[in-house]
Amino acid sequence: MERLTASEIFIGLLTQFTPVWIGLAVILAFSWLFRSKLGLYGKLFGSPIGVAGLILVLFWVLTAIFADLIATMDPLTQISGMKNKKPGWPVSGEEGQWYLLGGDNLARDVFSRMVHGSRIVIAIAPAATIFAFMVGVTLGLPSGYYGGKFDTVLSFIANLVLAFPVILLFFLLVTPEIRETGVPLAMAGVLFLFPIIFFLMLFYSRFKEQPPKLAFSVIVTLVLGFWAYSGLAFNKDPFGVFYMDPNLLNIFVAVVFVNSPTVFRIVRGLTIDIKTRDYVAAAQTRGETPWYIMLWEVLPNARGPLIVDFCLRIGYTTILLGTLGFFGLGLTPESPDWGTTINEGRKLLAVYPHPALPPTIALMTLVLGLNLLADGLREESLRD
Repeated sequence: MERLTASEIFIGLLTQFTPVWIGLAVILAFSWLFRSKLGLYGKLFGSPIGVAGLILVLFWVLTAIFADLIATMDPLTQISGMKNKKPGWPVSGEEGQWYLLGGDNLARDVFSRMVHGSRIVIAIAPAATIFAFMVGVTLGLPSGYYGGKFDTVLSFIANLVLAFPVILLFFLLVTPEIRETGVPLAMAGVLFLFPIIFFLMLFYSRFKEQPPKLAFSVIVTLVLGFWAYSGLAFNKDPFGVFYMDPNLLNIFVAVVFVNSPTVFRIVRGLTIDIKTRDYVAAAQTRGETPWYIMLWEVLPNARGPLIVDFCLRIGYTTILLGTLGFFGLGLTPESPDWGTTINEGRKLLAVYPHPALPPTIALMTLVLGLNLLADGLREESLRD
Protein backbone atom coordinates (compact mmCIF):
# COMPACT_ATOMS: atom_id res chain seq x y z
CA MET A 1 0.00 0.00 0.00
CA GLU A 2 1.10 3.55 -0.73
CA ARG A 3 1.12 6.43 1.68
CA LEU A 4 -2.06 8.57 1.60
CA THR A 5 -1.98 12.01 0.01
CA ALA A 6 -2.95 15.15 1.95
CA SER A 7 -6.43 15.20 0.42
CA GLU A 8 -6.95 11.51 1.20
CA ILE A 9 -5.88 12.09 4.82
CA PHE A 10 -8.33 15.00 5.09
CA ILE A 11 -11.19 12.92 3.67
CA GLY A 12 -10.24 10.04 5.96
CA LEU A 13 -10.38 12.32 9.00
CA LEU A 14 -13.77 13.71 7.99
CA THR A 15 -15.07 10.18 7.51
CA GLN A 16 -13.83 8.97 10.88
CA PHE A 17 -15.67 11.83 12.59
CA THR A 18 -19.01 10.85 10.96
CA PRO A 19 -20.71 10.10 14.35
CA VAL A 20 -19.70 13.58 15.53
CA TRP A 21 -21.14 15.31 12.42
CA ILE A 22 -24.42 13.44 12.84
CA GLY A 23 -24.58 14.24 16.55
CA LEU A 24 -23.81 17.91 15.92
CA ALA A 25 -26.50 18.16 13.26
CA VAL A 26 -29.15 16.56 15.47
CA ILE A 27 -28.31 18.63 18.58
CA LEU A 28 -28.09 21.94 16.73
CA ALA A 29 -31.28 21.27 14.75
CA PHE A 30 -33.36 20.45 17.85
CA SER A 31 -31.77 23.30 19.80
CA TRP A 32 -32.71 25.74 17.04
CA LEU A 33 -36.27 24.45 16.77
CA PHE A 34 -36.93 24.68 20.53
CA ARG A 35 -34.68 27.66 21.30
CA SER A 36 -37.60 29.75 22.59
CA LYS A 37 -38.17 27.18 25.37
CA LEU A 38 -34.54 26.64 26.36
CA GLY A 39 -33.90 29.79 28.39
CA LEU A 40 -30.37 31.18 28.30
CA TYR A 41 -29.15 28.26 26.16
CA GLY A 42 -31.79 29.02 23.54
CA LYS A 43 -30.87 32.71 23.52
CA LEU A 44 -27.30 31.68 22.80
CA PHE A 45 -28.32 31.12 19.16
CA GLY A 46 -28.65 34.88 18.80
CA SER A 47 -24.90 35.23 19.30
CA PRO A 48 -22.61 34.11 16.42
CA ILE A 49 -19.66 33.97 18.83
CA GLY A 50 -21.63 31.80 21.25
CA VAL A 51 -22.75 29.43 18.48
CA ALA A 52 -19.16 29.06 17.24
CA GLY A 53 -18.03 28.22 20.77
CA LEU A 54 -20.92 25.79 21.25
CA ILE A 55 -20.02 23.94 18.05
CA LEU A 56 -16.37 23.58 19.09
CA VAL A 57 -17.28 22.36 22.58
CA LEU A 58 -19.92 19.94 21.27
CA PHE A 59 -17.43 18.62 18.74
CA TRP A 60 -15.04 17.50 21.48
CA VAL A 61 -17.79 16.30 23.79
CA LEU A 62 -19.20 14.09 21.02
CA THR A 63 -15.68 12.97 20.12
CA ALA A 64 -15.20 11.81 23.71
CA ILE A 65 -18.55 10.00 23.66
CA PHE A 66 -17.91 8.23 20.34
CA ALA A 67 -14.13 7.80 20.81
CA ASP A 68 -14.31 4.02 20.35
CA LEU A 69 -16.09 4.43 17.02
CA ILE A 70 -13.87 7.25 15.76
CA ALA A 71 -10.42 5.93 16.66
CA THR A 72 -8.85 3.67 14.06
CA MET A 73 -6.50 1.89 16.51
CA ASP A 74 -6.12 1.16 20.19
CA PRO A 75 -4.34 4.24 21.66
CA LEU A 76 -1.87 2.06 23.57
CA THR A 77 -1.08 -0.47 20.82
CA GLN A 78 2.46 -0.38 19.42
CA ILE A 79 2.89 -1.72 15.89
CA SER A 80 6.31 -2.76 14.67
CA GLY A 81 7.72 -0.53 11.94
CA MET A 82 5.40 2.42 12.66
CA LYS A 83 7.70 4.43 14.93
CA ASN A 84 7.61 8.14 14.00
CA LYS A 85 5.96 7.37 10.66
CA LYS A 86 4.53 10.38 8.87
CA PRO A 87 0.77 11.03 8.48
CA GLY A 88 -1.00 8.72 6.05
CA TRP A 89 1.47 5.86 6.43
CA PRO A 90 0.03 2.35 5.81
CA VAL A 91 0.01 0.08 8.87
CA SER A 92 2.51 -2.77 8.68
CA GLY A 93 0.76 -6.08 8.07
CA GLU A 94 -2.74 -4.53 8.14
CA GLU A 95 -4.39 -4.28 4.72
CA GLY A 96 -6.46 -1.11 4.23
CA GLN A 97 -5.39 0.62 7.44
CA TRP A 98 -3.34 3.76 7.90
CA TYR A 99 -1.99 5.95 10.66
CA LEU A 100 -3.95 9.01 9.53
CA LEU A 101 -1.85 11.43 11.59
CA GLY A 102 1.26 9.29 11.76
CA GLY A 103 2.95 7.35 14.55
CA ASP A 104 4.69 8.59 17.70
CA ASN A 105 8.08 7.64 19.14
CA LEU A 106 6.58 4.41 20.53
CA ALA A 107 4.85 3.45 17.25
CA ARG A 108 1.35 4.32 18.52
CA ASP A 109 -1.34 5.93 16.38
CA VAL A 110 -1.32 9.70 16.97
CA PHE A 111 -4.90 10.14 15.72
CA SER A 112 -6.33 7.49 18.05
CA ARG A 113 -4.42 8.90 21.03
CA MET A 114 -5.76 12.39 20.30
CA VAL A 115 -9.33 11.07 20.08
CA HIS A 116 -9.12 9.06 23.31
CA GLY A 117 -7.34 11.95 25.01
CA SER A 118 -10.51 14.01 24.60
CA ARG A 119 -12.36 11.46 26.75
CA ILE A 120 -9.95 12.03 29.64
CA VAL A 121 -10.20 15.84 29.44
CA ILE A 122 -14.00 15.87 29.05
CA ALA A 123 -14.37 13.47 31.99
CA ILE A 124 -12.07 15.27 34.43
CA ALA A 125 -12.35 19.02 33.75
CA PRO A 126 -16.17 19.48 34.01
CA ALA A 127 -16.53 17.05 36.95
CA ALA A 128 -13.76 18.73 38.95
CA THR A 129 -15.21 22.15 38.14
CA ILE A 130 -18.66 21.04 39.32
CA PHE A 131 -17.16 19.89 42.64
CA ALA A 132 -15.34 23.23 42.97
CA PHE A 133 -18.62 25.05 42.39
CA MET A 134 -20.33 22.91 45.02
CA VAL A 135 -17.69 23.97 47.55
CA GLY A 136 -17.70 27.62 46.47
CA VAL A 137 -21.49 27.93 46.39
CA THR A 138 -22.05 26.11 49.71
CA LEU A 139 -19.62 28.44 51.50
CA GLY A 140 -20.09 31.60 49.44
CA LEU A 141 -23.87 31.91 49.92
CA PRO A 142 -23.89 31.99 53.76
CA SER A 143 -20.70 34.05 53.83
CA GLY A 144 -22.24 36.79 51.69
CA TYR A 145 -25.68 36.54 53.26
CA TYR A 146 -24.73 36.55 56.95
CA GLY A 147 -21.46 38.50 56.85
CA GLY A 148 -19.78 39.08 60.21
CA LYS A 149 -16.99 36.93 61.65
CA PHE A 150 -18.04 33.90 59.59
CA ASP A 151 -17.50 35.90 56.40
CA THR A 152 -14.22 37.34 57.68
CA VAL A 153 -12.74 33.92 58.46
CA LEU A 154 -13.80 32.31 55.16
CA SER A 155 -12.64 35.31 53.13
CA PHE A 156 -9.26 35.22 54.86
CA ILE A 157 -8.82 31.51 54.09
CA ALA A 158 -9.85 32.06 50.46
CA ASN A 159 -7.44 34.98 50.06
CA LEU A 160 -4.68 32.90 51.66
CA VAL A 161 -5.10 30.15 49.04
CA LEU A 162 -5.41 32.66 46.19
CA ALA A 163 -2.21 34.41 47.28
CA PHE A 164 -0.23 31.25 46.44
CA PRO A 165 0.99 30.88 42.81
CA VAL A 166 -1.49 28.54 41.09
CA ILE A 167 0.99 26.44 39.10
CA LEU A 168 3.28 26.00 42.11
CA LEU A 169 0.31 25.00 44.26
CA PHE A 170 -0.70 22.43 41.66
CA PHE A 171 2.81 21.00 41.54
CA LEU A 172 2.84 20.66 45.33
CA LEU A 173 -0.52 18.90 45.40
CA VAL A 174 0.04 16.39 42.59
CA THR A 175 3.62 15.24 43.19
CA PRO A 176 3.99 11.52 44.12
CA GLU A 177 5.66 12.48 47.41
CA ILE A 178 2.60 14.36 48.68
CA ARG A 179 0.46 11.25 48.18
CA GLU A 180 2.56 9.34 50.69
CA THR A 181 1.74 11.91 53.38
CA GLY A 182 -2.00 11.21 53.07
CA VAL A 183 -2.78 14.89 52.44
CA PRO A 184 -4.77 14.28 49.21
CA LEU A 185 -6.94 11.71 50.99
CA ALA A 186 -7.60 14.07 53.88
CA MET A 187 -8.46 16.90 51.46
CA ALA A 188 -10.74 14.60 49.46
CA GLY A 189 -12.45 13.57 52.70
CA VAL A 190 -13.34 17.20 53.37
CA LEU A 191 -13.96 18.59 49.87
CA PHE A 192 -16.08 15.65 48.66
CA LEU A 193 -18.54 16.21 51.52
CA PHE A 194 -19.71 19.52 50.09
CA PRO A 195 -21.94 18.10 47.30
CA ILE A 196 -23.78 16.07 49.97
CA ILE A 197 -24.15 19.14 52.19
CA PHE A 198 -25.35 21.24 49.26
CA PHE A 199 -28.10 18.83 48.24
CA LEU A 200 -29.19 18.24 51.83
CA MET A 201 -29.64 21.99 52.34
CA LEU A 202 -31.32 22.30 48.93
CA PHE A 203 -33.94 19.67 49.72
CA TYR A 204 -34.39 20.76 53.34
CA SER A 205 -35.07 24.36 52.36
CA ARG A 206 -37.49 23.27 49.64
CA PHE A 207 -39.45 20.51 51.38
CA LYS A 208 -39.27 21.64 55.02
CA GLU A 209 -43.07 21.88 55.14
CA GLN A 210 -43.55 18.54 53.34
CA PRO A 211 -42.10 15.80 55.63
CA PRO A 212 -42.67 12.81 53.26
CA LYS A 213 -40.85 14.47 50.37
CA LEU A 214 -38.14 15.76 52.70
CA ALA A 215 -37.54 12.33 54.22
CA PHE A 216 -37.36 10.66 50.80
CA SER A 217 -34.97 13.30 49.40
CA VAL A 218 -32.71 13.19 52.45
CA ILE A 219 -32.51 9.38 52.50
CA VAL A 220 -31.71 9.19 48.76
CA THR A 221 -29.09 11.95 49.10
CA LEU A 222 -27.40 10.31 52.08
CA VAL A 223 -27.39 6.80 50.59
CA LEU A 224 -26.18 7.78 47.11
CA GLY A 225 -23.95 10.55 48.43
CA PHE A 226 -22.01 8.51 50.96
CA TRP A 227 -21.87 5.54 48.58
CA ALA A 228 -20.14 7.73 45.99
CA TYR A 229 -18.15 9.48 48.71
CA SER A 230 -16.70 6.25 50.10
CA GLY A 231 -15.60 5.09 46.66
CA LEU A 232 -14.28 8.34 45.20
CA ALA A 233 -12.52 9.66 48.29
CA PHE A 234 -11.29 6.45 49.94
CA ASN A 235 -11.80 3.64 47.38
CA LYS A 236 -14.06 1.84 49.88
CA ASP A 237 -17.08 1.26 47.64
CA PRO A 238 -18.15 -2.35 48.41
CA PHE A 239 -19.74 -2.71 44.95
CA GLY A 240 -16.82 -1.21 43.00
CA VAL A 241 -19.04 1.25 41.11
CA PHE A 242 -17.28 4.39 42.31
CA TYR A 243 -13.51 4.36 42.05
CA MET A 244 -10.83 6.96 41.43
CA ASP A 245 -7.26 6.13 40.48
CA PRO A 246 -4.75 7.57 43.03
CA ASN A 247 -3.10 9.74 40.35
CA LEU A 248 -6.50 11.01 39.23
CA LEU A 249 -7.54 11.65 42.85
CA ASN A 250 -4.47 13.86 43.34
CA ILE A 251 -5.32 15.88 40.23
CA PHE A 252 -9.03 16.05 41.04
CA VAL A 253 -8.43 17.27 44.60
CA ALA A 254 -5.89 19.84 43.37
CA VAL A 255 -8.34 21.25 40.80
CA VAL A 256 -11.18 21.47 43.34
CA PHE A 257 -8.98 23.02 46.03
CA VAL A 258 -7.45 25.64 43.73
CA ASN A 259 -10.71 26.65 42.01
CA SER A 260 -12.99 26.70 45.07
CA PRO A 261 -11.70 30.00 46.59
CA THR A 262 -12.29 31.89 43.34
CA VAL A 263 -15.82 30.49 43.02
CA PHE A 264 -16.39 31.35 46.69
CA ARG A 265 -15.43 34.99 46.11
CA ILE A 266 -17.67 35.28 43.05
CA VAL A 267 -20.68 33.74 44.84
CA ARG A 268 -20.05 35.84 47.95
CA GLY A 269 -19.93 39.05 45.92
CA LEU A 270 -23.10 38.19 44.01
CA THR A 271 -24.89 37.29 47.25
CA ILE A 272 -23.94 40.60 48.91
CA ASP A 273 -25.41 42.42 45.90
CA ILE A 274 -28.55 40.32 45.39
CA LYS A 275 -29.59 40.13 49.06
CA THR A 276 -30.48 43.83 48.92
CA ARG A 277 -33.05 43.30 46.14
CA ASP A 278 -36.79 43.68 46.67
CA TYR A 279 -37.65 40.03 45.99
CA VAL A 280 -35.28 38.96 48.78
CA ALA A 281 -36.94 41.40 51.15
CA ALA A 282 -40.33 40.00 50.08
CA ALA A 283 -39.15 36.46 50.86
CA GLN A 284 -37.93 37.58 54.28
CA THR A 285 -41.31 39.21 54.91
CA ARG A 286 -43.05 35.92 54.04
CA GLY A 287 -40.99 34.27 56.76
CA GLU A 288 -38.79 32.13 54.48
CA THR A 289 -35.69 30.59 56.08
CA PRO A 290 -32.24 32.01 55.23
CA TRP A 291 -31.23 28.85 53.33
CA TYR A 292 -34.43 28.95 51.29
CA ILE A 293 -33.68 32.57 50.36
CA MET A 294 -30.06 31.75 49.50
CA LEU A 295 -30.78 28.67 47.40
CA TRP A 296 -34.11 29.56 45.80
CA GLU A 297 -33.99 33.36 45.56
CA VAL A 298 -30.34 34.44 45.46
CA LEU A 299 -28.70 31.53 43.59
CA PRO A 300 -31.13 31.41 40.62
CA ASN A 301 -30.65 35.14 40.10
CA ALA A 302 -26.88 34.70 40.11
CA ARG A 303 -26.97 31.95 37.48
CA GLY A 304 -25.86 34.14 34.54
CA PRO A 305 -22.42 35.13 35.88
CA LEU A 306 -21.95 31.67 37.42
CA ILE A 307 -22.68 29.85 34.13
CA VAL A 308 -20.21 32.11 32.32
CA ASP A 309 -17.56 31.52 34.98
CA PHE A 310 -18.25 27.78 34.87
CA CYS A 311 -17.43 27.65 31.13
CA LEU A 312 -14.29 29.74 31.60
CA ARG A 313 -13.19 27.65 34.57
CA ILE A 314 -13.48 24.42 32.58
CA GLY A 315 -11.17 26.03 30.04
CA TYR A 316 -8.66 27.00 32.74
CA THR A 317 -8.85 23.49 34.18
CA THR A 318 -8.26 21.98 30.73
CA ILE A 319 -5.12 24.09 30.36
CA LEU A 320 -3.93 23.12 33.84
CA LEU A 321 -4.49 19.42 33.11
CA GLY A 322 -2.50 19.81 29.91
CA THR A 323 0.26 21.62 31.80
CA LEU A 324 0.46 18.90 34.44
CA GLY A 325 0.59 16.19 31.79
CA PHE A 326 3.29 18.13 29.93
CA PHE A 327 5.46 18.18 33.04
CA GLY A 328 4.84 14.50 33.73
CA LEU A 329 2.60 15.13 36.74
CA GLY A 330 -0.66 13.99 35.16
CA LEU A 331 -1.96 10.47 34.83
CA THR A 332 0.11 7.37 34.05
CA PRO A 333 2.96 7.85 31.51
CA GLU A 334 1.18 5.79 28.81
CA SER A 335 -2.03 7.81 29.17
CA PRO A 336 -3.25 9.41 25.92
CA ASP A 337 -4.22 12.64 27.69
CA TRP A 338 -3.22 15.65 25.60
CA GLY A 339 -0.62 17.10 27.98
CA THR A 340 1.31 13.83 28.18
CA THR A 341 1.09 13.33 24.41
CA ILE A 342 2.37 16.86 23.74
CA ASN A 343 5.26 16.28 26.14
CA GLU A 344 6.24 13.05 24.39
CA GLY A 345 5.97 14.66 20.97
CA ARG A 346 7.97 17.80 21.77
CA LYS A 347 11.14 15.75 22.46
CA LEU A 348 11.52 15.15 18.73
CA LEU A 349 9.68 18.27 17.58
CA ALA A 350 12.49 19.51 15.33
CA VAL A 351 12.58 16.21 13.42
CA TYR A 352 9.04 14.82 13.71
CA PRO A 353 6.50 17.61 14.41
CA HIS A 354 3.40 15.49 13.65
CA PRO A 355 3.03 13.69 17.05
CA ALA A 356 2.84 16.95 19.02
CA LEU A 357 0.67 19.06 16.73
CA PRO A 358 -2.72 17.21 16.83
CA PRO A 359 -3.09 17.19 20.65
CA THR A 360 -1.89 20.81 20.75
CA ILE A 361 -4.54 21.87 18.23
CA ALA A 362 -7.16 19.80 20.07
CA LEU A 363 -6.35 21.48 23.39
CA MET A 364 -6.35 24.91 21.77
CA THR A 365 -9.69 24.46 19.99
CA LEU A 366 -11.47 23.11 23.08
CA VAL A 367 -10.29 26.01 25.25
CA LEU A 368 -11.12 28.46 22.45
CA GLY A 369 -14.60 26.96 22.20
CA LEU A 370 -15.17 27.29 25.95
CA ASN A 371 -14.02 30.92 25.91
CA LEU A 372 -16.24 31.78 22.95
CA LEU A 373 -19.17 29.98 24.59
CA ALA A 374 -18.60 31.96 27.79
CA ASP A 375 -18.48 35.22 25.79
CA GLY A 376 -21.75 34.33 24.07
CA LEU A 377 -23.44 33.43 27.35
CA ARG A 378 -22.19 36.64 28.97
CA GLU A 379 -23.49 38.66 26.04
CA GLU A 380 -26.93 37.08 26.23
CA SER A 381 -27.16 37.14 30.04
CA LEU A 382 -26.53 40.91 30.03
CA ARG A 383 -29.54 41.35 27.77
CA ASP A 384 -31.88 39.64 30.26
